[in-house]
Amino acid sequence: MKDYFTEEIGEIRKFVVEDPTYSELSDEKLRERISNMLERRIHQCELDDEEKASYYSSISFKAKKGLTDAVFESIRGLGILGKIISDKSITEVMINGYDCIFVERNGKLSRIPDKFESADNLRNIITKFVQDMGRSINESNPIVDTRLEDGSRVNVVLDPIALNGPIVTIRRFPEEGMTIQKLIGYKSITSEAAVFLEKLVRAKYNIFISGGTGSGKTTFLNALSNYIPSDERVITIEDSAELQIRNIPNLVRLETRNANSAGVGAITIRDLIKSSLRMRPERIVVGEVRGAEALDMLQAMNTGHDGSLSTGHANSAYDMLSRLETMVLSGEAGLPLEAIRQQIASAVDIIVHLSRMRDKTRKTMEITEVVGMENGAIILNPLFKFEEDEDSTVRKVSGSLKRTNNKMVHPDKFIASGIYDYLEE
Repeated sequence: MKDYFTEEIGEIRKFVVEDPTYSELSDEKLRERISNMLERRIHQCELDDEEKASYYSSISFKAKKGLTDAVFESIRGLGILGKIISDKSITEVMINGYDCIFVERNGKLSRIPDKFESADNLRNIITKFVQDMGRSINESNPIVDTRLEDGSRVNVVLDPIALNGPIVTIRRFPEEGMTIQKLIGYKSITSEAAVFLEKLVRAKYNIFISGGTGSGKTTFLNALSNYIPSDERVITIEDSAELQIRNIPNLVRLETRNANSAGVGAITIRDLIKSSLRMRPERIVVGEVRGAEALDMLQAMNTGHDGSLSTGHANSAYDMLSRLETMVLSGEAGLPLEAIRQQIASAVDIIVHLSRMRDKTRKTMEITEVVGMENGAIILNPLFKFEEDEDSTVRKVSGSLKRTNNKMVHPDKFIASGIYDYLEE
């Protein structure tokens, strides 16, 4: 089926820009002109284009308004991209070239019929979009990571690095913020586990949240941060600011910076962790640990900054330990492996592992205690594990996070905080 919608955006825009004074119009006047030009276009089609006249007669008032909005965005805004961004039901946007757009709504990924006029049109919109956020993108700097004003994470890759044309990926976060209660409602976690996590945060256990791409690590970290007492001083450190910590008055938010066009001026997570230690933090929250900064994070956890939180990519709780070893070695290749493991075992208290299941739902798979070292290996003590039940099918996952029979090996921080009912037996 022919895409008249995209085609007509260009046709109506031609009418609008015939008069060069269009650029001087207010937004309200420009929309008024676009509406007039839409009626002119419909009349023209009725006279000499039967197919398009039939198209216009078949579309609803809402579709006509959508067409008007799309023309407005193509002139003054971000075209189709502006339309997509304004849709609050969309949580993720994947633009794979000018004519291939996927969006995620309610955890479900689907392709939408909208498309840009051409690769050049998409490239121009991307350039404007990135410039509006104070960054630049071109052939010499074809990859940009940035964020929208609402905290949404944006990654842009231009061709020819991206073989199928300019690529834009936008990860959005709920405006109202995520809470553990909402996660319970989504059946991502149980009430029993949530109560335990609240006590862990209050008792200042160091917690690492692990999981694959799209498993909900940042969302979970946002929810967990609501349990941090409001009288503490908290430093957040991120590549692009995504955390939505609202209940902490004494909050310092730090964000990395890429090098400028001359290749200087970069500020890394590692730099920010070192700087944060001079700010007298009670807790340090690192959005995601990816590389050599892991060592600095572990050292901070080991030097009196209990209650620190962070996330990392891994396929299991045990795999997170191996990933941390690799990250530390990437910055300090000469360190003995046993010393690194000892540092990890003494710094990280709890690992919470998340996963995106086969039915696209996100679940908490495991809450495990890091016990310590034994025979050169780090020992884990699983306290909660996700178990599927008899209602699970190939297409639908059914089950819940179950308490294991294991007792907590290191309740010291609970006891020091006056929390004695830390884990129901």
